[in-house]
Amino acid sequence: MTPKNQDTLTIFSPEAIEDAAAQFFDAGISAGFPSPAEDFSEHRLSLDQELVKNKDTTFYARVSGQSMIGAGLDDSDLLVIDRSLEPTNNKIAVCFLDGEFTVKRLRVSDNQMWLQPENPDYPIINITKDNNFLIWGIVTNVIKKV
Repeated sequence: MTPKNQDTLTIFSPEAIEDAAAQFFDAGISAGFPSPAEDFSEHRLSLDQELVKNKDTTFYARVSGQSMIGAGLDDSDLLVIDRSLEPTNNKIAVCFLDGEFTVKRLRVSDNQMWLQPENPDYPIINITKDNNFLIWGIVTNVIKKV
């Protein structure tokens, strides 16, 4: 991935890497009782092929902060963002607001828009005509470290 620094958000463009697919076991991993290992069918899986639907408009970015923890977006998680998707009510979006990038849930109603954090310690942001505001892209996936 090639990093592009933009204010506080580091954006990564997907790069195709030959033979980058990892082994994939197509049997499902049981979260209950273990299943016999011989049931696994082995294939190769590319995360870019799995997570990126529109290569030219998809980017990765790291979460910085705690405002979206209720939506499962934690500090340092890697977001997959598609700029070609339509921003609609209830989508999680990366937005450029008054000179800074932020990730929040979009709330749209009666020609009004709010950016809703998913942490009660953070305020709801009402977007007005006075804001320098751009919806940069829609979050499609999150990649976490465990």
